[in-house]
Order: sequence, then C-alpha cells, then structure tokens
Amino acid sequence: MKLPGIPPLDEAAQRQAAARQATLTKPPGALGRLEALSIRLAGIAGRLDWLPARRAVIVCAGDHGVVAQGVSAYPQVVTQQMVLNFLRGGAAINVLARQVGARVTVVDAGVAADFDDHPDLVRGKVARGTADFTAGPAMTAAQADRCVQLGLDVVAREVARGLDIVAVGEMGIGNTTAASAIIAARTGRAPTAVTGRGTGVDDAQLQHKVAVIARALAVNAPAERDTLAKVGGFEIGAMAGVMLGAAARRVPILIDGLISTAAALIAVQLAPAVQGYLIAGHRSVEPGHIAALEALGLSPLLDLDMRLGEGTGAALAMPIVEAAMRTLQEMATFDDAGVSGPDGR
Repeated sequence: MKLPGIPPLDEAAQRQAAARQATLTKPPGALGRLEALSIRLAGIAGRLDWLPARRAVIVCAGDHGVVAQGVSAYPQVVTQQMVLNFLRGGAAINVLARQVGARVTVVDAGVAADFDDHPDLVRGKVARGTADFTAGPAMTAAQADRCVQLGLDVVAREVARGLDIVAVGEMGIGNTTAASAIIAARTGRAPTAVTGRGTGVDDAQLQHKVAVIARALAVNAPAERDTLAKVGGFEIGAMAGVMLGAAARRVPILIDGLISTAAALIAVQLAPAVQGYLIAGHRSVEPGHIAALEALGLSPLLDLDMRLGEGTGAALAMPIVEAAMRTLQEMATFDDAGVSGPDGR
C-alpha cells in the first residue's frame, strides 16, 4: 500500500495569522487557546480565509473477536444495531451532527453482519470482525493494508463531495479493549493505566479486561511494531486511513475519544506528519485517552465527562474551530476601529 504524501503546515500562513492576532482589538492572548488554534488552522489550510463550512463526520464500524473473552457489557450484535440506528438518524452523533451542520457517513469496515445499500453507508467490509487477539494477531498484514486503504478511499469520496473539516468517530463492541491495547503498545504504559470501563463494566469485569489486554500484548509482542495488525480493529485502521487522506489534502481532522485517538496513534505511526493536522475535540473519561493525547501532544478543546464515542465530542468542537477562525478574520484591528493600543497609539 502506498501512503499519500502529507505536506508540512504552511509556516508563512501561520506567521501571517500570528501577526494579525497581534493587531486585533484585544489584549495579547486574551482569547487564550482560540488564538493558537486559529494560527494552526491557518497553517493547516495554507490561508487565513479558511472556514469549516462543509463538514462531515465519518463513523467507521467494525466488530472484534476479543469479545469472546467477555470484555464488554453489551453483546456483539449491538454493533450492527447501532449502524442501523446511525443510518436512520437516531443516534447521538446524528443529533449533534444536525446541530452543527455536518453530514454523517457510516463505513462498514468489518461488522459481523451485512447491510442493504444506503446513501450514507460505505460497504467496505474487510472481514466479519477481527480475530481474537489473545490467541494471535487481530488481522493479517494484508487486511491491515485494506482497512487503511478503505479510509483513504472514503475520505477521497468525501472531498469530492466538498469537505473543509472532518470529525472521525466509530462504533464497535469490544473496541475499547483494542484501543487500550494500542495505546499501551504505543505509549509503553501498563494496561492497568490505560484501561477503562468502556461500555460500563463492573470492577471484576474491569480487572478481567486488563488481564485480557495484558495477555494480548504478551502473545503479540512486540506490539509496538505492526500495531494495527496485531491488536487493532478494522474500523480503527479505516479511521487512521481517513486521517492520513484528510491530512494529505490539508483538511483539519477533529479526533474524538479513546478509539478515535488510538486510530490517530496508528496514523502517526504510519506517517508522523499527520500529527500537525490533528485537533482533539474533547477529553474522554477513559484513562487511556489522556495517555494517548499526551503522546500526541494534544490538548482537548472540551471536557464534558463524555465516553460515548461515535464522533460526538469531535462534532461538538466544530463551532469552537469556527469561532477561532471567525475571530481571526472578522475582528477589527486597533487601526480599523480607532482604538488605542497598549502603547497609547
């Protein structure tokens, strides 16, 4: 598989944005992180007049063989049921996407069920769920390539429809186990430090989940190499592909919670330059999410104690991204407004 080239952030555009920030009618730094965000967005887009007008949430779905180990409070069939819910427009991500003016595209990367054609569904099934990675790799190297390529193809299609910003979400019973294994492998943290309750398991189930992840890492050692194939998921690989394809086209990427950020770690493993295009929408209550954000050097825009996934936290951050750019573009300068600057002139 040939990965696309990812351009560096536009340093000239960032300098121009920083210079304009210094002239706006406010004390320096008074808009806090919005100012730094606007400068980075200018660097991503390569221009100061960019706005996130055409918005999409790409929700990648897949099933996981590790559910056979009893790591989820919900049965595997819920993955299929929730995909149908997305397509009917009844899930939380549909509600929030409608609120922020984003379309929702659902990708079947590896659900253990088949779906009828639907205008909002991409049928790209790599297989009907991954293998149980406590007994060996989650997928073959060829399957890992296929799910990343699926993500690249999906984002190319979305760009053809018109795309200024993309939020990346997911659905897959068992995928917090896969994501925690990825984060442990990529950060060197112990499974106990990066594993949370996911769908809401109790204390005993949580300890079992930690043990399952530890076993998977031991069986697939060293999982810090070929991480996607060894302990990943088809939807996680597709999400990584979406991120790689978006960055190659200078499209800002809003990542979501634990699983989305694990996919970002995979994307950065494959192409480190993608890191500059990632924006953390929110901070999940899952402990592994914090570790993954730290590894990526990202500070989340929101902290609402969420842990739903689907791209919900990323979608909620879209208006903040717009606010950062509108203040940069539309605020008057001191000269324009006839307002004295800090030196009295």
